[in-house]
Amino acid sequence: MTDTYLNLVNTGFTKKLAKQLGLPRPAVLRRHRPGAPLVPGPVVVLDDAASEKDADTVAQQLLDWDLDVRRHAGPEERFGAAVVVLTEVASPEDLSAPVLALGPVLKRLAPGGRVVVVSRPAAGATSPAAAAARQGIDGVVRSLAKELRGGATGNGIVLADGVAPSAPSAVGALRFLLSGRSAFVDGQLVEVDSDAGELPTDWERPLDGRVAVVTGAARGIGAAIARTLAGQGATVVAVDVPAAGDALAKVANEVHGTALQLDITATDAAERLLQHVRSRHGRLDVVVHNAGITRDKLLANMTPEKWDPVVGVNVMAPLRITDALLVSEALGEAPRVVCLASTSGIAGNRGQTNYAASKGGVIGMVQASAPALAAAGGTINAVAPGFIETDMTARIPFATREVARRFNSLQQGGQPVDVAETIAFLASPQAGGINGRTLRVCGQNMVGR
Repeated sequence: MTDTYLNLVNTGFTKKLAKQLGLPRPAVLRRHRPGAPLVPGPVVVLDDAASEKDADTVAQQLLDWDLDVRRHAGPEERFGAAVVVLTEVASPEDLSAPVLALGPVLKRLAPGGRVVVVSRPAAGATSPAAAAARQGIDGVVRSLAKELRGGATGNGIVLADGVAPSAPSAVGALRFLLSGRSAFVDGQLVEVDSDAGELPTDWERPLDGRVAVVTGAARGIGAAIARTLAGQGATVVAVDVPAAGDALAKVANEVHGTALQLDITATDAAERLLQHVRSRHGRLDVVVHNAGITRDKLLANMTPEKWDPVVGVNVMAPLRITDALLVSEALGEAPRVVCLASTSGIAGNRGQTNYAASKGGVIGMVQASAPALAAAGGTINAVAPGFIETDMTARIPFATREVARRFNSLQQGGQPVDVAETIAFLASPQAGGINGRTLRVCGQNMVGR
């Protein structure tokens, strides 16, 4: 679906007119293009005095990626990104110097630039002052993200105590958040729980050799996920209902994968899925529970016919299939399960009690299933999209759709590929230290967190 307003205020005469009239001008986002620079300019690395050692580690990693790295911001320099390392802050007073040093950098941040803050969780602090400082960083990240312009984003990486900035998932999260792959991830904190994971030999194809199942793959976000995983090296099993057979076959052929027509709510769905994977591919490394439906209605008018199918498809089917996979011998050595939640499951939405129950349920499922996946050498996480430009959102009435598009820090809807890129990151070897988490892909919606 095309955002006509975004195109108008960024091209030709209407761009100039919008500027003269002071109209909101959402930027064209910087998305991943093979061969494009990781960031659009030099990267400055800032820190508080106590975090200097970790900041040096981060700076060296950036140098290893052939980036132009600065440890201090010159008065006239323009930057593609800023990384602020605050892993050792002990008091709210420690935030003053590095955060205020970041302020002038934001004025000279390139369009599509990135700000990434690296910190520790408040829960692990050894004193009230340290906890206050760490929690304060959360507020800094979410607030500065709302101040950025030109399609720039601000996010954080929260390293569990004992996890070094050089851990695979810390490095992987840093590269993801700096890159165009995170275009619609804004105002979020990626929590790294452990040193697990493995850095890829090829950052363009981290999923080489992996076999991935994507449910609901015939169209929209599911088709984008299948294409993105395949583009990063995975062999894809595209799954959807028999009624979507032609579209499903088209996607499977496009990504050089296999198609499986399957109603995931059927009692034998998990058995049929496992049989297909074993016979065609031998094992399964990645499962993306994307299939989902809506049956919106105010709760006062809700019926079982509208409630039960939504819960059945959106959360009960992923629960049953994941349980079956865990007791099977089909999973690879480091399996990844990624589920589609929604910002509706976090903040709620009028007329969507059934949908919010199912997507909130997905988040609960992910949290509770994390130990079992860890025991199997893997991870389970969720992605919670906000307003994404799909056929489903195209059916929203015009005025409501326009408000929903602009109601985030980036002032636009995301694209299916934005969700797909985030899922691909969580499915990758370098995300092995992220488990039981939900990452929003919403442009920093002005609802919930």
